[in-house]
Amino acid sequence: MENDIPLLPGSPRRLSPRAVVRGDRGPKHEQQYLKVPGPRAQGLRGTSTRESGQPSGGGSSHRCSVINNYLDASEQVSSEARLSRMHFHDNQRKVDYVLAYHYRKRGAHPGHGSPGHALAVISNGETGKDPRAGAPGDIDLGPLDALEEERKEQREEFEHNLMEAGLELEKDLESKSQGFVFVRIHAPWQVLAREAEFLKIKVPTKKMYEIKSEGSIAKTFNKVLQKLSSPLKPRVPEHTHSRMKNLSYPFSREKMYLYNIQDKDTFFDNATRSRIVHEILKRTTCSRANNTMGINSLIANNVYEAAYPLHDGEYDSPGDDMNDRKLLYQEWARYGVFYKFQPIDLIRKYFGEKIGLYFAWLGLYTSFLIPSSVIGVIVFLYGCATIEEDIPSKEMCDQQNAFTMCPLCDKSCDYWNLSSACGTARASHLFDNPATVFFSIFMALWATMFLENWKRLQMRLGYFWDLTGIDEEEEHSRPEYETKVREKMLKESDKSVVQKLGTSTTEGEDEDDDDKLTWRDRFPGYLMNFASILFMIALTFSIVFGVIVYRITTAAALSLNKATRSNVRVTVTATAVIINLVVILILDEIYGAVAKWLTKIEVPKTEQTFEERLILKAFLLKFVNAYSPIFYVAFFKGRFVGRPGSYVYVFDGYRMEECAPGGCLMELCVQLSIIMLGKQLIQNNIFEIGVPKLKKLFRKLKDETEPGETDSAHSKHPEQWDLDYSLEPYTGLTPEYMEMIIQFGFVTLFVASFPLAPVFALLNNVIEVRLDAKKFVTELRRPDAVRTKDIGIWFDILSGIGKFSVISNAFVIAVTSDFIPRLVYQYSYSHNGTLHGFVNHTLSFFNVSQLKAGTQPENSQFDQEVQFCRFKDYREPPWAPNPYEFSKQYWSVLSARLAFVIIFQNLVMFLSVLVDWMIPDIPTDISDQIKREKSLFVDFFLKEEHEKLRLMEEHPRRSPGTGRRSRSSPTASPAPSGRSQLGSSVSSGSQHTNV
Repeated sequence: MENDIPLLPGSPRRLSPRAVVRGDRGPKHEQQYLKVPGPRAQGLRGTSTRESGQPSGGGSSHRCSVINNYLDASEQVSSEARLSRMHFHDNQRKVDYVLAYHYRKRGAHPGHGSPGHALAVISNGETGKDPRAGAPGDIDLGPLDALEEERKEQREEFEHNLMEAGLELEKDLESKSQGFVFVRIHAPWQVLAREAEFLKIKVPTKKMYEIKSEGSIAKTFNKVLQKLSSPLKPRVPEHTHSRMKNLSYPFSREKMYLYNIQDKDTFFDNATRSRIVHEILKRTTCSRANNTMGINSLIANNVYEAAYPLHDGEYDSPGDDMNDRKLLYQEWARYGVFYKFQPIDLIRKYFGEKIGLYFAWLGLYTSFLIPSSVIGVIVFLYGCATIEEDIPSKEMCDQQNAFTMCPLCDKSCDYWNLSSACGTARASHLFDNPATVFFSIFMALWATMFLENWKRLQMRLGYFWDLTGIDEEEEHSRPEYETKVREKMLKESDKSVVQKLGTSTTEGEDEDDDDKLTWRDRFPGYLMNFASILFMIALTFSIVFGVIVYRITTAAALSLNKATRSNVRVTVTATAVIINLVVILILDEIYGAVAKWLTKIEVPKTEQTFEERLILKAFLLKFVNAYSPIFYVAFFKGRFVGRPGSYVYVFDGYRMEECAPGGCLMELCVQLSIIMLGKQLIQNNIFEIGVPKLKKLFRKLKDETEPGETDSAHSKHPEQWDLDYSLEPYTGLTPEYMEMIIQFGFVTLFVASFPLAPVFALLNNVIEVRLDAKKFVTELRRPDAVRTKDIGIWFDILSGIGKFSVISNAFVIAVTSDFIPRLVYQYSYSHNGTLHGFVNHTLSFFNVSQLKAGTQPENSQFDQEVQFCRFKDYREPPWAPNPYEFSKQYWSVLSARLAFVIIFQNLVMFLSVLVDWMIPDIPTDISDQIKREKSLFVDFFLKEEHEKLRLMEEHPRRSPGTGRRSRSSPTASPAPSGRSQLGSSVSSGSQHTNV
């Protein structure tokens, strides 16, 4: 008699040729067995066997012996037998997760396998050893590198522990001198049931109920809206707008009668299955790797190269066979469907709740940009329509006024006429008009309404996705944290073992403190963080100052040449903004890497803490980087210039730059538009599209140039895990959120100076949604499904930007624009209540004879001798008792500006709070449905319990010998087959109840 014994990943690495006997092929799979004589199989724990390729089942699978199946790659599996690339080679067990690693051998014996013979090992988790290892005549595979040997042993132990946890593995034999090995993992039903109960995963019960509308008016409106929007809906199964909903309850093996389990293989969807396996991978330890916990630690130590769940097949496969990935590509991830709504439920089903919430937030943000874009265009058109009626710009363009202005620089600059700045003044009116004030108030309320509606949508999605009441998942320590703790314990290992073991209670508490990092351990990291962030902010300010110096020196240099003198301001402004844009894009990448490095040296314990601290650092640095040039133009440029005869100099001969005659608002608009559009276009087209394609091309060239043995037949028909490994790894949602948050700042913080910002943001986001969708579906490995109730710290950042935008817009209107000076002149100093004479009112006189020696214009082109020149400021004239002091008008305007800031800020804040109060965070219908669902579930639970007790009482009367098994078998030992009859043992089908 012969027993089939397991060849585990941890078994000896030598095979005896006498022990390998060609076995009988399975009826379907053309597989070979490793046959060992019966007396040699004494080390097995258990004697039962099962047919090759059958799913594990019955009782506790890890207590059964294992049949290892060898698939000879030289004998091709028929297309009928190889039904799916998502399953093991038995075509029954689904691949739920994949681990990939690279191996390399030195001096491998040519007789051990060949490039054309790739073998697969299937195991369901039993332990065992090859009893013939070390026998005479064994084939020695050759010595391995010490590091490679250590990693191999760690992999063997880790995979052994995974099988002890009940998982089933299939892996390729290392039959080549070097190459990649993919370890396929399958979670059988009993493992899924156990982990689902442990993780408290909510699953649908047999009970269904109808969601009723609140009132006939709302119901009619929804019907009309559904009909009108039907062409915009993607052709995918929707759940959010369905009128029927299943009651959900956390999975429990003791209450299997509550669930409608028709097929155990499909009861948990692929995302949930991979999530369960990932949780097991995260908490499985490896003693050979210094007791590190989880797959992340092993990947960090290069034991494995990657770990990922599989995509649901190819997205561009020919034929009519449809999977979720292909459906997402056709109805969501193509630019041709940009006009359609997003299939949020399918996104959540395929990628998990965290990614689903991101795309739901991005969709709501994009839709909210539509009304703000319309209002912004109206404000811009209002400026265009009233440009001919603007009295100040008419006065500036009137050459009969002949306002002779003071020189803009020393020596090389001449006097100039104010009428030469006519174009700038007319362009400023497009954005500097009374409508921008009301648009600023509207955008502040828009930001509040957006955040309130997002909270409502978040609650609605949480209700339909069964996220209400979920607990925070237990976070495992990061590998870097474990390493730091280990280093700390090694430093303190000079203490005697007796002192550590023979401790009192107090000493035991100290030992617990040794197992974690205290603030003293983290203090150097905190200090480095503080110093580095201050240095980066100072670096940003230094670069802004450098650009200021460039503008000053370039303007002075161009003024020396007559040919370029007329276009000095335009040239300097355009080139400086482009330099700012390039610097911002470069520093964005640098600051992202620096923020990650700083967070690493801070050594957060969990991934969630790491992500939150990384987000805060990256946002702070990128916020300062993106907005510091804009803040300078908006609030500082032209404020510290001085006056003729007493200018402020940056350094010898170079004065601080002034605003244009029409004010700094136009320059602020140019700066904001170029930086915003440049960041969006360059980051979208180069960083998000070009860089991934270059990485893919580089990786492909690297794989082709690497020496190694390849299987030509395998390369023509790659498996799904091979295709997914060639994709880019998923690195998180932080870059996507960060890009949108910075854009949100551009839309809200300075919208008073650029009303068209929402329009450009809308056009960008229409492309951004499909770009991100295509990236997730076609270019990235499938992310692990993560359950979360909200978008986390990003909401707090959005709320902070919304509040700060009220203050920034108040100062832009009061300080940067001419809105307040015009109001003060019109109602306090104008003789007829109009703006006639406003330009002359804002210009002060200066006696040119009081210019400092050496600063007078050389070779002046003015025909008549200039006695007085004008400059923009509120100062006393030279003939006044206190010449060049601030005039009464200056203090009137200043007090009006401060009063406006206070009134505007408090008014908008009050309206925002009022909007927040009027819009409830939880929709009324969702709140009512949650209450009704709780009541319904209590009734359903009691009914099922009574039915269960009734059946338990009836069955012993009919068949005393089998009555107990009929009720205990569903929970104690699930059936080994993929099907289950549990759904019909208590009540058949679903129940329908009107709520």
